[in-house]
Amino acid sequence: MFIKFGITFKIKQLQIFKQMKQDKTITLIGAGIMSATLGVLLKELDPSVNLIIYERLTKIGAESSAAWNNAGTGHSGFCELNYTPQKKEGSIDISKALHIAQQFEVSKQLWAYLKKNHFLDPKFPFINDIDHMSLVWGEENCRFLEKRHQTMVQYPIFEDMRFTKDFSTMKSWVPLMMNGRNPKQPLAMTRMAIGTDVNFGAITRGMINHLQSCKNVSVLLGYEIKDLKETENGWEITVEDLEKELSYTSNSDFVFIGAGGGAIPLLEKTNIPEAEGYAGFPISGQWLKCINPEVIKQHEAKVYGKADVGSPPMSVPHLDTRMMDGKRALLFGPYAALTLKFLKEGSVLDFPMSIEIHNIWPLVSAGWKNLPLTKYLFDQVFQSKEDRFQFLKKYYPEAKIEDWELVEAGKRVQIIKKDRKEGGGKLQFGTEIVTNKSKTLAALLGASPGASTSVSIMLAVLERCFSEKFNSSIWQQKIKKMIPSYGESLITNGELLKKVRTETTHILKLED
Repeated sequence: MFIKFGITFKIKQLQIFKQMKQDKTITLIGAGIMSATLGVLLKELDPSVNLIIYERLTKIGAESSAAWNNAGTGHSGFCELNYTPQKKEGSIDISKALHIAQQFEVSKQLWAYLKKNHFLDPKFPFINDIDHMSLVWGEENCRFLEKRHQTMVQYPIFEDMRFTKDFSTMKSWVPLMMNGRNPKQPLAMTRMAIGTDVNFGAITRGMINHLQSCKNVSVLLGYEIKDLKETENGWEITVEDLEKELSYTSNSDFVFIGAGGGAIPLLEKTNIPEAEGYAGFPISGQWLKCINPEVIKQHEAKVYGKADVGSPPMSVPHLDTRMMDGKRALLFGPYAALTLKFLKEGSVLDFPMSIEIHNIWPLVSAGWKNLPLTKYLFDQVFQSKEDRFQFLKKYYPEAKIEDWELVEAGKRVQIIKKDRKEGGGKLQFGTEIVTNKSKTLAALLGASPGASTSVSIMLAVLERCFSEKFNSSIWQQKIKKMIPSYGESLITNGELLKKVRTETTHILKLED
């Protein structure tokens, strides 16, 4: 009997091993929203795939995806003025805002699909209805905002945007920000009532919890990637169990590096030619967090202003209502600062250790070309709490310093890459996907508006690295089931936009 059981057990072992060798093994590095999104998409498209997720920390979504480490804005181009620059001849370029708005609609469709099918079941709503507004002052800025509004409302995706220069209207929208302000000051505001506040950490945890319920998925927390070596059939990965201080190697057919700020050092470990010239410049962030419940309940909006000249995109000032696991909060910022860490739980050696021969010149030349940014960061470092508070009072004139405390936000790593046209290096805003020639590895670099557009970014990874399957009728049908607008334009097709917005609004419970 014992011998029979032993033989049966060995046969089953061989069968499982054989099955794993037949099915593709995919490794996702980092348990943030990007890896979670890619993992969910892959499991829906190909349930047989073997997924392994490695995370250096012992918690899921604890770095950039964590609620207090990001703005929580469902970035959709409604209120972010840095997405709509004014051209030299005076017109407003809204192409980036249109692109991001469409991508956010795609994200909402996948989240609605997951919620509808009970793949996401958090205790509190992970997305909430919060007005998105822009506020400017000064005649020139008011003219800019009005022209921006006139340009944007020509498209269905922005047609519900309201504009006003009337003080009483603005006071009805955001009384906290208008009380104590001179009514004769030139002011202008836009408002989009369908804006959102998103807890990306909750979405990440929900998706990975779902993945853990699927077959052939391993989520390993407290594991650090020590090395990545390309092989004929994929990658050999050296991993360390940080708790046991033990290292081992594993093989993977495909590797995705979705480690946020930690992606640059990991990409360098791959030694792929496509990684040459890339560097990362870390920027720290801080918020002023309101600790007075009476003040918090008087404001319900995300109000964005204009960034200072020379400041990075992540520093666009905003006074934000947040919903943190069912509890309302209010923050203002962010305030940027210099740091050497790539991650909040990183090391001061992160930046120095990332400097190699291939990226020294891009780093130096990009820094020289962007001296105003460097000056801005140094100025921010030496700001006192009182200096930061005075900046808050531009948005909230009656603010009291005792109602606010300074808290640390997440780290952001600004991409620097080779400038193929002018030589040297250049800053690369947004996100960028780097893949090797054989398409067995993809790394995601960059920050905002990353999390909001995570679904579109991960679809781009799948299209680039799994092109044959991606373009098959089977995968295309499955993608359309998850994302009904896939392959069609929500920028020009107003009827389709209305249809998907109505459906996602209902499923995600975003009705006013």
